[in-house]
Amino acid sequence: MDAEIKMLKVHLAGELFEVPEGSTIMMAFEYAGFQLKRGVGCREGYCGACATVYREKGDYKLQGGLACQTVVTDGMTIAQIPFVPAEKPIYDLTQLSPDVSTFTELFPSVFRCVSCNTCTKACPQDIQVMDYIQAIIRGDIARAADLSFDCIRCGLCAMRCPAEIVQYNNATLARRLYGHYLAKKSPELEKRIIEIEDGKYDKQINDLNEMGKEELSKIYFNREIKIS
Repeated sequence: MDAEIKMLKVHLAGELFEVPEGSTIMMAFEYAGFQLKRGVGCREGYCGACATVYREKGDYKLQGGLACQTVVTDGMTIAQIPFVPAEKPIYDLTQLSPDVSTFTELFPSVFRCVSCNTCTKACPQDIQVMDYIQAIIRGDIARAADLSFDCIRCGLCAMRCPAEIVQYNNATLARRLYGHYLAKKSPELEKRIIEIEDGKYDKQINDLNEMGKEELSKIYFNREIKIS
């Protein structure tokens, strides 16, 4: 006989519900009958669409996390954030220079950073957000690009920042500058691009397009993975 499922009480969007223990916040919303049309994407912690703020019972701290990853606790109060409003300047990457002057012009707010580390504490990916912001201020674009590589643009850092910096937009620009100007060029990549343009892989691509889901899944999970 299956063990009885323990139910937890949680507040979702201001209403009290009972949901199964072990549920993620996203699972709790759906169990409670919410139809998620926004604030849901990959469900695997990659897209950043499900940014959520919550407080646990008896804890004064307002915490942030991804709804698809964060497991509910009894008495938790939860609210989803569909997106964090942020202006983003329009720029032509080919007309920019990979140094601090670009950020001075496009993102002057970055220099308001007071090194409080609130952004790092808010990041559900455990990214050293304050460190990459400080790298940008120093003009170390390569370091900023490296530290921010795993950013999924959920916006929780910007929402909690007392200096009102949009950290993730700065990070995106740093990675674009690094990739366009500073990263070493790969001869293997250049060769592969030429092969693709010459149609070397057209037959394989067409074969994949004609396969059913079951056959594609088999090929995907049986593929050889090389670890260097």
